[in-house]
Amino acid sequence: MKNIQKIAIPVSLGILGLIILNSCSAGIPKGATAVTHFNADKYLGKWYEIARFDYRFEKNMDNVTATYSQNPNGTIRVDNKGYDYIKKEWKESIGEAKFVKDKTEARLKVSFFKPIWAGYNVIDIDENYQYALIAGSNLKYIWILSRTKEIPESIKQRFLEKAKRIGYNTDELIWVKHD
Repeated sequence: MKNIQKIAIPVSLGILGLIILNSCSAGIPKGATAVTHFNADKYLGKWYEIARFDYRFEKNMDNVTATYSQNPNGTIRVDNKGYDYIKKEWKESIGEAKFVKDKTEARLKVSFFKPIWAGYNVIDIDENYQYALIAGSNLKYIWILSRTKEIPESIKQRFLEKAKRIGYNTDELIWVKHD
């Protein structure tokens, strides 16, 4: 009986660990493709969140921005800010992003709570790096970002159509207000 416990407990803990890691993977949704020939330096800087799903960690948030900058160790600093209009206070979260493979493929993993990483995949971006469509690891996470507080209708429709083709329910998007 003791031999079974010696095996069962570590195996059970290992399986539990794999389940937890899998739920926080840095994957990409089936049917989505990360941008290739990606220029990470052009992507750095401030972005306004235009649309997202209703995430627990961004609940009741307007004026949401993400600012990306280069860390000395080659990773990317992620500085997310937003205004909680219910609590009437600004919130900020600092994280780190790393490329999953090569810097020229826009597949990254991001962490705000190490060692948990999540997928951050730029699946569409305009040629001037002004508007971006971001997919998480699965169909529960999507963002539309812009360098300005608004997005042209043509880009909005392009991103919505692409998201729908992948399988996102774009009717559930929250359109973020900016002052």
